[in-house]
Amino acid sequence: MADFFSAMRVSATGLDAQMKRMNTISSNIANAETPGYKRKDTEFTATADRESFGDILANKLDENVQGVMVTDVREDQGPQRMVYKPDDPAANDEGYVEMPNVSPVKETADMISANRSYEANATAISAVTQMANKALELGR
Repeated sequence: MADFFSAMRVSATGLDAQMKRMNTISSNIANAETPGYKRKDTEFTATADRESFGDILANKLDENVQGVMVTDVREDQGPQRMVYKPDDPAANDEGYVEMPNVSPVKETADMISANRSYEANATAISAVTQMANKALELGR
């Protein structure tokens, strides 16, 4: 049963990470025309499902570190878009306003990718649940 829980934990962390990624992407899209906003990216880190090679050989699971997690939401360091708006109060001396480096097309593609990853993790949880139920039925 420990392997079922391990699979559930890995998929659950994936769901959480993709949800945070979708929230970041949504924020980028919502602020695509907000002067001064900087596009944000989520940074993921995979966490080991076992502490050491010895634990793998002994088939011991570390209950605390499994899956993936968002370690940082950082600002994109790419250049901002300069848009000519001389009447805007945020315009510089030359009449340009610094606009976000957000591409709605890229953000939409990233959102689709995050959504598909989220769905894959949800499907994995469903499959593990079905396998656990079948295993329990066999034991009856």
